[in-house]
Order: sequence, then C-alpha cells, then structure tokens
Amino acid sequence: MIRLVLFGFLVIAVTVGAAGAQTLPSCMNSRQFTFELLAENHLRLTGQVQMDCEEDGWQFHADQVDIFSDESRLVASGNVVFTAEGGRIAADRAEFDIDSMNGTFYNAVGSTVLTEDVERSMFGTQEPEMQFWGEIIERVGPRTYRLTRGGFTSCVQPTPRWQVSASSATINLDEYAVLRNAVLSVKGVPLFYLPAMYFPIQEEGRATGVLMPTYGASTIRGQSISNAFFWAVNRSHDATLFHDWFASTGQGLGAEYRYVLGPGSQGNMRTYLLNERETTLVDQFGTGTGETTIPGRRSYELRGRARHRISDALRARAQIDFFSNITVRQTYQTNIYDASNSSRSIGGNLTGSWGAYTLSGTGDVSETFFGATEASLYGASPRISFDQAERPLLGSPVYFAFTSEYANLLRRSRFDGQEVESGLSRIDLKPLVRMPFTRWPFLTLNSSVGWRQTYWSESIDEMTGRQFENGISRSFLDMQTQITGPVFVKVWDTPNTGYSERMKHVIEPWLNIQRITAIDNFDQIVQLEGIDSIVGNVTKISYGLNNRLYAKRAEGGGPAVADEILTVSVQQSYYTDANAAQFDRQFQTSFQGTPPTHYSPVSLIVRAGPTSELSGTLRAEYDMQFGALRTISANASIEVGGWLNQTAGWSQRRFVEGLSGFDNPNNLAHYLNSFTNLRTRDNRVGGVYQFNYDIQRGRYLQQRVLAYYNAQCCGISIEYQSYNLEGLGALVRVDQDRRFNLSFTLAGLGTFSNMLGAFGVGTGAQR
Repeated sequence: MIRLVLFGFLVIAVTVGAAGAQTLPSCMNSRQFTFELLAENHLRLTGQVQMDCEEDGWQFHADQVDIFSDESRLVASGNVVFTAEGGRIAADRAEFDIDSMNGTFYNAVGSTVLTEDVERSMFGTQEPEMQFWGEIIERVGPRTYRLTRGGFTSCVQPTPRWQVSASSATINLDEYAVLRNAVLSVKGVPLFYLPAMYFPIQEEGRATGVLMPTYGASTIRGQSISNAFFWAVNRSHDATLFHDWFASTGQGLGAEYRYVLGPGSQGNMRTYLLNERETTLVDQFGTGTGETTIPGRRSYELRGRARHRISDALRARAQIDFFSNITVRQTYQTNIYDASNSSRSIGGNLTGSWGAYTLSGTGDVSETFFGATEASLYGASPRISFDQAERPLLGSPVYFAFTSEYANLLRRSRFDGQEVESGLSRIDLKPLVRMPFTRWPFLTLNSSVGWRQTYWSESIDEMTGRQFENGISRSFLDMQTQITGPVFVKVWDTPNTGYSERMKHVIEPWLNIQRITAIDNFDQIVQLEGIDSIVGNVTKISYGLNNRLYAKRAEGGGPAVADEILTVSVQQSYYTDANAAQFDRQFQTSFQGTPPTHYSPVSLIVRAGPTSELSGTLRAEYDMQFGALRTISANASIEVGGWLNQTAGWSQRRFVEGLSGFDNPNNLAHYLNSFTNLRTRDNRVGGVYQFNYDIQRGRYLQQRVLAYYNAQCCGISIEYQSYNLEGLGALVRVDQDRRFNLSFTLAGLGTFSNMLGAFGVGTGAQR
C-alpha cells in the first residue's frame, strides 16, 4: 500500500513539473518537493529546492524559490546557498537577476579559495580560503561583491584567530578587497583601525595590496608605525611604497622597484627620504647641562644594482649605494652592516668579450667618511681597458698576453677644513710572455717576462714634495719564475669510518722568484693605486707550503665526490730592498705604517669544511722579527637539520711593543660577533640572537633579539635591539638607542622589512 502511494505522488509531481517548466529559463534545471504555479509569470518551488544553470555555471539551493519570469527575477528564502565560479554565498534571503546574474543577499556569509602559491603552513590543516560576511552582500559582477556592515578573514575555522570588519567593502575574487572603516581584531580583541584597507586576492603568488603594518618604539624615534604598499606590475616587474611615522623625530618615505627582463638581465632600486623636525633635548650631556636644540634636517638614501646581457658578447652592470648624511645612516639603520658602512659609492661598467680579447669601460666613485664631514674620495671616470688572454705564440708552447688601461683617476681628501685634490690621468701597458713546464706531474714551473710602461699626467716635485702638472713615465721588466713541487701525495681507503670512502693528503711546497728592474723616479710618482707603488731594483722571493686534505664521500644520496675538507697554507716573502715590504699587497698588514724590513710577516690561512653544513676559516700574520702576532681572525658557520644556523667571527689587531703601527694602544682592535638562528622544522616557532662586541673597549656595539610564532592563520614577531651610538657626535640624541618592533602576520597577507632594516634578517619577511 505504501509503495502505491509513493508511486502516485511521483506521477503527480512529474506531471505538474512538466506543465510548469515552460516558465523556467531555458538553461535552468530544478529539483524540489513541491511545484506551484501562482500566476502566469510567477512560479514557486518549495522543499529543498536545487536549481542550476550549467550554461552560466551557477547553482541555487533554498527552502523556497519564487521565479518571476517576466522580470527575469528570482527570490530565494530559507537556507539560501549560491555557488558560482569558485565563490560560495550562504544567506537567509536573496534576490537575484537571472539575466545579469547579479543579486542581493541578506545576512550572508561567503567564501572563495585563495591562490595556490600562498604559504600553506599558515593555514594549518585548513584549505587556504577567504571568508567574508555582511548584513547585505550584493553581487555586482561575475566575480565582484559589495558588502555592507561586514568583514572578512582568511582564517577559516570555527573561531577565527583574526578578522577585519568594515562599514562597507568591495571584493573582487580575482584581485582585491577594498574596505572602509576597517578594524583588525585578533582573537576578538580590536587591535587597530584603518580608514581604508586594500587586501590582495590574486591567483598569482605576487599580488598588489597593502602589507601588514609594523609597530615600533625607540629611544630616539619614539613610537613608530611602518606601512607598505606592494604593486605587482606584472610577472617581471614590481614596486613597493614605504611610509614610516616617528613620534619623536619625523617621517620617512621610501620606494623600491625590481625587475627581471630575462636571463642575466635584472635589477632593483631603492630610495628613502627622511624628514626630521627640530627637537629640543633637556640635559642631553648630563644633569644640569640645560637644553640642547637638534636642528631639523632632510636626508636621503639611494641604493640599486642592475646587470644586463645586451648580447652574447656585451654585458652591462651598474650599482649605487649613496646617502646624503652619514650621521643619519648610522643613527637610524637597524642592520649593523649598513650602519657601520661609512662609504658611499656609485659606478657602472660595460664589458665586451670577443674570443681572447676583452674591452671594458668603467666609471666609479667611492667616498669614505671619517666622522661627520671629513672624508676621502677615490675612483675613476672613465677607466678603459683592453686585454688579451693568454694565447700560444705562433703555435709554440710559449704564451702571449697583454693588458692595457687608460684611467682618469679621481682623488680628493677633506680634513680639518681643507680639501686636497690629487686626481690625475694614467696610461698603463703590460705585454707578457709565459712559458710553462708541466711535463712532470709532481713538479711544475712557470716562467714569465713582462714589460710595463706607465705614464702619469702629474708627478711629485722633489724639492717641495707637492703634486704638480708635470707628466712622468716609468718602465721596467717584471721577470718571474713559479715553482710548485715536488708534490707529495698519499691516498688511503677509509671504508669503515662512516665518513668517507677514501682520503687523500697533498703536501705542496712552492717557490716564487720575482725580479723587477730599476725604477729611478719612484719618489716622483703619485701613489694612488697598487700599480703606482711598485718598488724597483728589487728581487722578491716568496715561499710557502700548502697542505690539502681531500675526502671522497657522498651526501644527500648522491654519488661520492672528492671534497677538499682541510687546507693549511703558510707563506712568507723576502725582499732585497727593505722598502718593498711596505707595499706588498699579499699581506694584510703591509700598509699599517710598519718600518722597512727585508722579511714580510708569516701568513697562515686555515680553511676547514668537513661537511656541507660546517665550515671555518682562520687567518693570522706573525712578525718573525718581534716574535709576535700582528693580526688574527677566525670565522665559522654551522647548520644543523634545518633548525639551527650559527655563524660567528672573531678578529684582533694585537699590541706589539716597539713595532711602529702596532705599538699605539689607541689603534688596537678586538671584536667578537655572532648570529644564531633557531627554528622548528615546520617554522612555527623561531628566533634570532645577534651581537657585535668590542672586546678592546668592553662594550657591545649592538645586541639584537628576535622571536616569532606562527599559529594557524596568523603569527607574531617581536624584535628588540640595543645599539651603541657613542662617538657619533653632538647630533646623536643618546649614547644607547633601544629599539622595539612588533609585527603581526595574517594568512594570505604579506609582511615586509622596512627601509631601515627592522625584521630584515632571520624572519623570512617577504612581499
């Protein structure tokens, strides 16, 4: 009996449906429990209604749907769900225009899938989606919605960790969300308010939009807020605009532009303008010292680097690192390496290579500051060189090469209010003939003879010691013989060590004999670069010993290869003319004002790399005459399993009693630096500790601590730095600047490092 009743109901439903289907649009199919034709152009569907239009790609689900065919209008109510092109909206009620596919949804919630290129770890186990809601959601285009009194979040879970609410918003599911009167809340707590906000939702990984602002506080700058806007121009070009607000000092504006034109052709450019207002400080130099007025100032910074592959033979490069005020840079920069760099430079180069021949044109200027105003400028504009690489001479085992150069050298120094110009022009030519002897594998000899002719447009007056416009030339022969060996080699198998299959030890003594003929006018040559300070009528004998240890081992599942895991090199030079030791650029301490000597210091270099994750270098120079180390330095780095990255460095310029240049305690230096980066394998928790310590003066140059935590959908980063500004002069407001920065990360929204280096190292800040 029950089966008979159900069969009769189905027959009636199908019959009525066939009669009323004439009022449905042609592309529309529907399934429902009841079907009622209320008027000629008014059809009502009730009971779990499902409607779809495959042609236009949308679906409607509702408890009740009224279709007005003469108006091409649809009104749905009760558990309304609309789906179209990757977007989904659930509402209490909806009015929909079937022809334009636009409509209005009331008390609605919508969602869309975010780009596949987002950082999926920020979403935990959830799919990367963005959810939006509003009292009214209007569909005004195929992929565009307008919200009234609503908001959005990309943290799709029962209780979102963050959300942005707004009085109104426009969302384009392919590109952006623009909100007015936006309030960001984290775990239900309002965090900050923005009159307007732009949120990117592009399918590409690089999307135009506002980046998350960062908050900061500093002894000098006071409270600060840093904002950035990223513009993805296209797949190969992007730009970022920066703004920094400092409560105590002023504001900063910056911009960055990056591009990639193809393999070997790319570049970037950054500029930053800082506008500081006048500030009055009380008791800056101690209690009772009164008020000090720091005048307002404007400063700027330009940085950029570019390289271009013009053709198969031509390459162009350019770089700029320029600032208008060295004190501002040292005061504001968070990055210790930028803050301690007192040189500004600009340069460009065009190089062409055709077989063995190379033509190069360079223009470069660099200026190094020794205080706020005292500086030394050097460079060349232009510097043109034409060289030929070694080639066999007439098919013989003798090789011929030459180098030639014209340079307009720039030199200017500014000290004690006086400016001295010492630039000049120079032409240099050096052909060379070399004959190698490599017949024996354990012993090699390389002998060469080079002739060097150099002309300078200015010289030194022997009577007054001053530079004046009187050309001078110099020529000499440079004869060298390099002997390597006899080389001793031992190879042994190490199959059971668990480290390598085989080891090899190489002992390599070497000897280099160089003779430079007489240069009678050495004291008249203006010494600006290395080739200007060559001492003549001298024989130099250099000798040394290299120890190399190789291990044949496999890493990462690849085939076994021989790696050089340890190198120990020792060398020294002897000069028949003691003055030559003061100009030998092979040794770091040659230009430190040491007296003439026939023997150079002994140089020791040790390099170790037992694994790809562990490496270190030790350098030292030992004075044989005084039996003491002049300088010593060491650097090491280690990486463990992707969770630890540690680098450290130590250097010392030692005190040597009686050795000129090393017997003044005020010129000694002793530094220790360290950088430690720890993080979990999933990068959920991490931190950085960095310090630079001046052991000689017993004080930290800077200490920096950073920690971050990435929860599902959001994260937080905290940075603290203490920076020592002693010695920068009266324009520095304090001796110690203590800096604090705070940044939040939201899933789907990029972060950034500001133009002053906050959150720049160890956080993975990106746009």
